[in-house]
Amino acid sequence: MSSYSARLSAAICRTGNPVCVGLDPRWNNLPAEIRERAAAAGGGTWEQKARGFEEFSRRIIDVVAGLVPVVKPQAAFFEECGPPGVAALWRVMRHARSAGLMVICDAKRGDIGSTAEAYAQAYLGDDGEGPGQGGVDALTINPYLGADTLQPFVDAAVKYGRGLYVLVRTSNPGAGTLQDIHDPANTTIYQHVARLVEALADSTRGADPYGCVGGVVGATYPAELVELRQAMPHTPLLIPGYGSQGAKAADVAAGFGADGVGAVVNSSRGIIFAHEKKEYAARFPADRWEEAVLAATHDMIAELAPHCRPRKVTA
Repeated sequence: MSSYSARLSAAICRTGNPVCVGLDPRWNNLPAEIRERAAAAGGGTWEQKARGFEEFSRRIIDVVAGLVPVVKPQAAFFEECGPPGVAALWRVMRHARSAGLMVICDAKRGDIGSTAEAYAQAYLGDDGEGPGQGGVDALTINPYLGADTLQPFVDAAVKYGRGLYVLVRTSNPGAGTLQDIHDPANTTIYQHVARLVEALADSTRGADPYGCVGGVVGATYPAELVELRQAMPHTPLLIPGYGSQGAKAADVAAGFGADGVGAVVNSSRGIIFAHEKKEYAARFPADRWEEAVLAATHDMIAELAPHCRPRKVTA
């Protein structure tokens, strides 16, 4: 079994770009035709929303498959719909895998002991019975409870050839409330987390340049991205904040290794709801929303190209 980082690097080189499309469906932003069809099929509000989220996400996947290496479903939007939403999430992730995309499930799990083991098995396991069953390539996790709570996820990732992305320096405006707190040695919390993540990444990489333990580092803090790439040379990065959150292509450049890989850059709203953006709405009417998604994807690839040049290879 090849490692997560090796498979991800291969996917980036195969597509020639590091774009990660975030699947963050919001009911009011879905194209009208999808909302109307989901409602017409009946059932309660949960069922209708889950049905719409699944169709929308599947159609996004069909547009971007072959163009980008990875998609990142946001579990919260599906979980909001209760059991039908959770079932839809797993079907969406399996659809993405069947389309040749890698899948990062953005669930930000983290807990102690046997609870962490259960989360790890649910998302990363592959026993032929549980919901894991190969539907997830990587999972986002929260380190706030300490190093011992990360280990069950690391053990499962190594066992099943999966990946992890630990929250290190997040892209939200209030990130510094806790992450920037300094200890008496003038080391911030996010720097302590980075050291832990790099140690775990280095211990899991074998002969690969990167380990299976990655870090989430927001492009909205470009100076910290430079610092953290230097501090975590063996850590694959997931870089949110590009596009709708304000970060530009140049802001993500420091996240890549000299080989042009080592990171993926996420965009959610800027791609999946491109039909609502003025520059695309003027070109594509509402019933051609998938063409807006395609155009936005190509635009992001082009914008990142000067800053990330992985060697494109054929399958």
